[in-house]
Parts: sequence; C-alpha cells; structure tokens
Amino acid sequence: MEYLKKYEEWLTNPYFDEKTRLELAELHGNDKEIQERFYKDLEFGTGGLRGILGAGVNRMNLFTVRRATQGLANTIKKQGGESKGVAIAHDSRRMSPEFALDSALCLAANGIHAYLFESLRPTPELSFSVRQLGCIAGIVITASHNPAEYNGYKVYWEDGAQITYPKDEEIIGEVNAITDFSASKTMTKEEALSKGLLTIIGKDIDDKYIAELKKLVINPINEAGKNIKIVYTPLHGTGNLPVRRILKELGFEQVYIVPEQELPDSEFSTVGYPNPEDPKVFTLAKKLANEVGADLILATDPDADRLGIMVKDEKGEFVLFNGNMTGALIAEYEFSQKAEKGILPKNAALIKTIVTGNISDMIAEYYNAKLIEVLTGFKYIGEQMKLFEQTSSNEYIFGYEESFGCLVGTHARDKDAVVAVMCLCEAAAYYMSNGISLYQQMNNIYKKYGFFKEDLVSVTLKGIEGMEKIKEIMESYRINPPKAAGDYKILKIRDYKKDTITDMETGAVTSTGLPKSDVLYFDLNDNAWCAIRPSGTEPKIKFYFGVKGSSMEDAEEKIGKLMKDEVFKVN
Repeated sequence: MEYLKKYEEWLTNPYFDEKTRLELAELHGNDKEIQERFYKDLEFGTGGLRGILGAGVNRMNLFTVRRATQGLANTIKKQGGESKGVAIAHDSRRMSPEFALDSALCLAANGIHAYLFESLRPTPELSFSVRQLGCIAGIVITASHNPAEYNGYKVYWEDGAQITYPKDEEIIGEVNAITDFSASKTMTKEEALSKGLLTIIGKDIDDKYIAELKKLVINPINEAGKNIKIVYTPLHGTGNLPVRRILKELGFEQVYIVPEQELPDSEFSTVGYPNPEDPKVFTLAKKLANEVGADLILATDPDADRLGIMVKDEKGEFVLFNGNMTGALIAEYEFSQKAEKGILPKNAALIKTIVTGNISDMIAEYYNAKLIEVLTGFKYIGEQMKLFEQTSSNEYIFGYEESFGCLVGTHARDKDAVVAVMCLCEAAAYYMSNGISLYQQMNNIYKKYGFFKEDLVSVTLKGIEGMEKIKEIMESYRINPPKAAGDYKILKIRDYKKDTITDMETGAVTSTGLPKSDVLYFDLNDNAWCAIRPSGTEPKIKFYFGVKGSSMEDAEEKIGKLMKDEVFKVN
C-alpha cells in the first residue's frame, strides 16, 4: 500500500532526524494511525497549511513546513522577487517559533531576504508589515483558534492579503511539484545573518503599526471613557501587549488582564479550545469582571485576529455577542460617526462574507454605501480592498465576517482584533458619555434595522472517514435539495461549487459571480436564509441560519424552529 511505502521511507531515510524516526517507530503495528499520517500529503490549500502536529506527510512538522516554503521560494524566484523579501511572524503555539525560523532559513538558502519577528506577533501585524517593508510575500505560523494539537502556515502576497486566485494556484503547483522532501533548501541562522539574508524585526514595526491604528480614532476618549472598566484576556496568545498598549495610549485607565491567561501557553491549559466564539473561554474573565465591577469583557484568539465580547444586559448579567452583533455594532458606529462629521465618502463600501448576517445590508443601504458580498474567508475582503486601491471605485470603510473577524482601516488586509478592540472600546466610551450601554445600543440597532438573529451548528467529523462523510453530506444536499425549511419556503439555491443560482419557482439558473467554493446557500422568504459548508480549517461541517423577526423574541422563536428542522440533521 502506498501509505506504508511512504511510512517506511520516513522511517529509514537519514534526511529525517532521529526524533522524527523514533516517533514513527513507535507507531509500528498501529495501521490506522500510520494511514492517517501518510495516506495523503498535508494539503497546501488556498491559504496555506493547517493540520495536527506530528511526523508524517499529512502532519505539520519541520519537513512539511520547509517543503511549503520551498514551493513559495520557487514562485518568488520565477518572478524575480528575491530582493523584496518575505516577512515572517508566529503565534504562541507548539513549534511556532521553530517553524518560523525554519521558514526564514529556507528562504535565505534560496537567496530570498527574510524579515523575522523577534518573538510572537499578531497576524494582522504581519499583514501590515508586508506592505510596510515592501515585501513580496509574508508568512504567519498559526492555527488561529484551533486546539493545541494543531498548527498552521498562512501565506500573504505583496498587497498584505492572504493569497487568492491565481497566485494561490501558482504556489500550490510549485509545492505539489516537490516530491522529494530533501529538495527543500536550508542553512544555519549564523550563515543567513552573515550573508545579510536574515533580518530580525520587532519594535520599529510595532510602533508604526500602533501609530496607524491611532489614526483611525474618530472620537478621542473623554472622562467617561476613562471610567469604563474593561476586562481583557488574550487567551494565552499574541494580543496581550498590543491590546494593552493601544488601550493605554488611547486613555483607557481601568483595564484588567485575566492573570491566568495573560502569558503565552502553547497548551492553552485554561481553555483547551481557545476560540472566543465559545462562551466557556470567558469563565475566568467573567469571574474577574464580577470582582472588579467591569462594564465590558474582551477576548482575542491566539493570533489576535478575532475578537469576542461580553456586555452587561438589562439585568446586569454578562451576555456574549456573536460575530454578527459585534460587526453590526462597529459598522454602525463607524458609518454613523463619519456621516455625522461629514467625512463619510460618497463611494463608501461595506464588505461582508456570504454567511454573514443580513443586517449589514440594511446598514449599507441606510448610509448609501455599496454592499459587497464575498466568499467565506477574509482574504476575499482583502482582495476587494486591493481592487478599490487599483481602480478608486470605492473607499473601504468596514469589512467583517460572522466568525468574529473584522477590519476597520486599510493598514492591514486581514481581520484585526487589535483595531477591533480599539474601535469597540471607543464606541463604548462614546455611547457611555451619552448614557447608553453597548447592550442598549445593540437594541437600538435592531429597532432601527430589524430584529435579525443568526446561529451556527458545527458538526465535527474527524479523520479519513470524517472527510468522506462531509463530502457525502454535501453531495446529498446537491442531489436532493430541500424545497422548504422550518416554516420557510426555499426561493433560491446558490451552489457556489457549481457557480449556479437556481430559482426554485421558475427553474431559471444564473451565475453566482463569485469564485467556486464548496458552499450551498438557501434563500428563504421573509429575509431568512441558511447555508452549509465544510470548514476550511477544521474537520467540521457547518450549518448557518439567519432570520428576521418582528421582535427579538419572535426572531429567537423563528430561528429555533428553523434549526430543528429534520432537513438539517446529520446522521
């Protein structure tokens, strides 16, 4: 069997270090695990690599990372971009520093200048640094909010956004062409430094990044802002220093850090699954917030590109806002304040992903802004920003996705939890000075635009069998699409994999106008919708739901019924 041949190759080839070979030797007789590690190469997808750490071709390790970097290096060399260099950052995960350094040394061995951050940094700062340094590409070693056993490798191009078509296919082609792992080059750190091919970066970029964020402040923090009590947790990740710094420099004086989660911890021992979408990660933060009488709780994921918030409701109890709510709060603040001050451009644009809630459409319409819908993944928002820059067709104001990621400003081309913290706290200070809490402001937004409610169900299906099951589920919906869901009628089915929009009443078929992606989207009557897609970063299939009600109670009842429909049950 092919996977056993690959296993034997790694087990005996002296190119692979002794630690790797010993790890694999311990798997002898465990055919299922050997198959999981060797039945396919860890796929270099449209954003890079992400997978479980360990030895093998289907795992994250120094050899798969080096192979990916060699493929990137080959692409850069074909375009003559060696002198521009590549910026590299990493988070607090297992092997992140080692993967970052090894990537830098592989690039250096290929004659490509590597700019390596001295220690962990947020993903959005890496995006910023690519453009700041004039690099041709960027690499960030992170698995975002995945559990501790994962790591990842994301590639950015010279516009500061993650790679998109056709650049992604060029790099994927170069990576896949490397069949011999030993063909990947490397050198020592000392040699790279002595040849001027490796530069260690840090404080200078930090200062410039924070300075750009501060330019985005609309309403400077007043006395009311200084009285806001904020509890913040970086969830053992990269957000700790930049978040604390930006809040301090803006004038917030009562910021409390969750001590147990302040320092980097590659095991994420206090949370396990460091995802701010999960209410459980706020347990320690809520405890501290109640002790100090906090008004607001903030949590950023390990690479600080996602922000989760909890605010006090009318009973004084902390409630978690989902990504649609946080995005709507920031969007309404940015658009309303710029409009009020006469600085909202006539060609303003708001960008959202296809599985983000429809309240964004209403906000854009109210402020006469262009609403642009893109595929899931912030790189597609970054792609639109690049287009705006090239054509001057629109001016970017805000972009967000339901999975707790957003971006204010054009300093980066990826979601940025540091700037999200800054803007949200600025908004909280502004509304507090007007006697309004963030919870009350959210209700004001619902009253203004409609009571929109969204929810998500994720089904985890691990391993080879899980991947096949996810494919079967998606195919079954394509072969036998539902005609109704809950109390709703399905009006149109968008199949982004086939690039079709089918009108269920007339049978007319049109194009989605977006790149192909394995997503099914059902347009329902009464502003309701649902969508199904495999996760691009985890072994999950996701079911998204959205409704609009006459009140929040009505919306909650409608979405509850929709989610319970047998149409969406996975057997």
